[in-house]
Amino acid sequence: MENFVFHNPTKLIFGRGQIRHLRGALEPYGKRLLLVYGGGSIKRTGLYDEVMAILREAGCEVFELPGVEPNPRLTTVHRGVEICRREQIEFILAVGGGSVIDCAKAIAVGARYDGDVWEVITGKARATGALPFGTVLTLAATGSEMNSGSVITNWETREKLGWDAAPHTYPAFSILDPVYTFTVPRDHTVYGVVDMMSHALEQYFHTAANAPLIDRWIEELLRTVMEAAPKAVADPEDYAARETLMFCGTMALNDVLSMGTDGGDWATHAIEHAISAVYDIPHGGGLAIVHPNWMKYCLDADPARFARLAVRVFDVEPAGRTDREVGLEGIERLRQFWSSIGAPSRLADYGIGDDQIERMAALATEGGTIGQFRKLTQEDVAAILRMSL
Repeated sequence: MENFVFHNPTKLIFGRGQIRHLRGALEPYGKRLLLVYGGGSIKRTGLYDEVMAILREAGCEVFELPGVEPNPRLTTVHRGVEICRREQIEFILAVGGGSVIDCAKAIAVGARYDGDVWEVITGKARATGALPFGTVLTLAATGSEMNSGSVITNWETREKLGWDAAPHTYPAFSILDPVYTFTVPRDHTVYGVVDMMSHALEQYFHTAANAPLIDRWIEELLRTVMEAAPKAVADPEDYAARETLMFCGTMALNDVLSMGTDGGDWATHAIEHAISAVYDIPHGGGLAIVHPNWMKYCLDADPARFARLAVRVFDVEPAGRTDREVGLEGIERLRQFWSSIGAPSRLADYGIGDDQIERMAALATEGGTIGQFRKLTQEDVAAILRMSL
């Protein structure tokens, strides 16, 4: 293992009915609050009214930023920053999935930064602070509710960038009630499953020499998700399945699974970000297409590691076979599982052809090579994209 320091300050409030703790969680902060949410599903489900009633009881003056996009746009972040500055906002509450939370993180930083927050997102400047913020999660997927990362899209420049401004971008608290995920559409349930599994897989392909417990945790998380996912897809109100997925999504990306390692590879995420920066497709859908092809392309970097994943997670029989053969079957079983729950498998499923491959490859590798398990050049990324057609 590598030396490490672990610190995650987010207070996790988990389980049925835990929204009752919202008023108490808000007490340390001011009364001028920005409520950030997405396309209106929280109004259809009644969650908006539930939250607003609590905020009124707490004496909060609420300002709203609705309409956060599935791939949150910089323009929306700018609108939120302007509200915070104009109305002297003291706290931000994000009610929604990862995109809403990611947007809130950027707004929180932007409100305390003198320039354009895009300078922080692109790494040209450092965050000088952030407004405190909390979350009420409605989608099990990104893990943004308990980490400091965020992904923002600049549609004008066609850039979709992951960024991190720890410690400023950890939520103060996150309320996770699996019941709030009952009404998530089937497709988005599937995308969430793919996303959390991809987070785990990215961290599995680290380069640390000795991290057996981390490896086992990741392997068991993947198996647990695969047990729960078909149940949640078949019965959206299966509380046990939704509860399991919600907890797994959080644990997949709250830094626990990267302790003592280099953090993992993350090339697949960089490639998908480039795809959805150009085509604005669902993040989980893009990952389902790209990740198995990244695995095939990188298999020979360490066939034994792929074989171990195949045996421990996908129950591939290794007897009499090479590590490469076992690893390939494991990759195929991953693809089959994602297809079985309704995930896409080809860029063609979104009507994407080969005309933008070089552009996407260039976007993915704008800062040079990507990945750590195997470093990928622009030519490598283009090859993976062609495999994904």
